[in-house]
Amino acid sequence: MSFAVIQTGGKQYKVKSGEILKIERLSDSKTNTKIEFKEILAYGDDKTIEIGSPIITGAKVEANLVKNGKNRTVLVFKKRRRHNSRKKNGHRQEYSMVKIEKIFSKDGKILSEAKKKVTPTKKVDLASKEEKK
Repeated sequence: MSFAVIQTGGKQYKVKSGEILKIERLSDSKTNTKIEFKEILAYGDDKTIEIGSPIITGAKVEANLVKNGKNRTVLVFKKRRRHNSRKKNGHRQEYSMVKIEKIFSKDGKILSEAKKKVTPTKKVDLASKEEKK
């Protein structure tokens, strides 16, 4: 199974194709838009690995933006004793959920690709419905 180590939002993530990640908010993009991560620190599979110094030029990871949102509220409460001074704030960190689609090597060759999810549709026979009545 191929993987890549990407850097985005000041953090590093080890990703595989088909994974859904919750990362720092990217931009005001619409859902289902393609995003390319070009800061690839390393990629490889079970047998081989390629490490950049600090990044691998030419390698990239393609992803789709699933949704943008906000995390739960974190309360920030500050109090100074015996001064009748207190302050209460809330913070909601924004995030983007992305689904990793493809991992490309520095040559442009596809290392791994997410499998398309096929949802089976139910076939309904009208003749069998009428017989049941």
